[in-house]
Amino acid sequence: MATLKLSTLAETLIGSEIVKLGGIVKEKIKQGEHIYNYTIGDFDSAEFPIPALLTQEIAEAYKAGYTTYPASEGEMDLRQAVAKYIKNKELLDYDAASEILIAAGGRPLIYAAYRAIVDKGDKVIYPVPSWNNNHYTHFTEGQHVMIEASRENNFMPTAAQIEPHIKGSALLAVCSPLNPTGTVFKKEELEAICDLVLKENTSRGEGEKKLYLLYDQIYWTLTFGDTVHYNPVSLRPQMKAYTIFIDGISKAFASTGVRVGWSMGPAEVIAKMKAINSHVGAWAPMAEQKAVAKFMAQGEAVETYLTHIKSELNYRLQNIYEGFIQLKKEGFAVDAITPQAAIYLTIKIDLAGKMAEGVSLQSQADVTAYLLNEAKLAIIPFHCFGAKTDSSWYRLSVGCCKKEEITEMLEKLKTALQKVK
Repeated sequence: MATLKLSTLAETLIGSEIVKLGGIVKEKIKQGEHIYNYTIGDFDSAEFPIPALLTQEIAEAYKAGYTTYPASEGEMDLRQAVAKYIKNKELLDYDAASEILIAAGGRPLIYAAYRAIVDKGDKVIYPVPSWNNNHYTHFTEGQHVMIEASRENNFMPTAAQIEPHIKGSALLAVCSPLNPTGTVFKKEELEAICDLVLKENTSRGEGEKKLYLLYDQIYWTLTFGDTVHYNPVSLRPQMKAYTIFIDGISKAFASTGVRVGWSMGPAEVIAKMKAINSHVGAWAPMAEQKAVAKFMAQGEAVETYLTHIKSELNYRLQNIYEGFIQLKKEGFAVDAITPQAAIYLTIKIDLAGKMAEGVSLQSQADVTAYLLNEAKLAIIPFHCFGAKTDSSWYRLSVGCCKKEEITEMLEKLKTALQKVK
């Protein structure tokens, strides 16, 4: 049979590594195995239901007949609700009519931003590990400039790492709180990065493409303890001309399937993103838009839900973190970074090159498989986020974690670690 020939993009695009691993996990569960599935950045709706008021508003919106095409830029009442929300919560001032765009979650907005800014061959700077920037850069045929972030900086990129690559770049794509690490930018570091962007744009001539900062802050409401979320525009108001925010309800309200996201940015960029999105058709459904607009106007209900979900997430993250630190103290080759935000815990399991009951764990892929088969623990290796294949760091997501299973999971992990020599 002749080989089917498709576009260069289709032939070279790599499918989601996370989805691939998730498929393996689902098959094991289907076969009756009990797996501690901490892979996908999603929520078990039994553990984390969306706000009851939001559920009610969605149902009412459908009953009211909101089932037609929405405005391509998003319904005005939702854009106004978003503008008011970010003004109250982040002191960010964006015009609902021209500087806010609604879409079906954050992904089509990120795609539209890349498409609006990046030409073939343009330099795109992004850190690894990070979520999907490698794929979006591939979509646009941009030049990959990957910043290898390190444990010393909680896997957040630094201005010192970015500076050598800033000249001539078209896009700097960052995320805070970061997927996959659940860590955040320090104020001073983000200020230094903003200063690099401002200095570079000042150096560019009239009519020359500017350097834009794509700032994904989809997890910004989910911070724990003394952690503070910072954004570039609040720190450097001049950055408003060059910053494109990605935000939405999917993580804050455990509403990944409701599909309502928004972007804030310069009016001329938002207009181009709107045009791109209008052809893709990735609009948030009309009923969901109407419901979210009403829900976000209920300040007390929003804050009550955020307080609850943060408490539930923090309990899981903190207890698993403490479990890993105890294992580390007992001499096992594991580590973890103190949870700061989001739904993720950064953990290290360094077993490559060792033996487990006569089986050689030659590579980190072998270690990942061993953890799944022996400890029944499913986690995502950092190489799925662009890091090197031999990285011993992992993302552990607690959105589908049951509190009562944490101790049991840690005990199974310890038993599996004890078999490694």
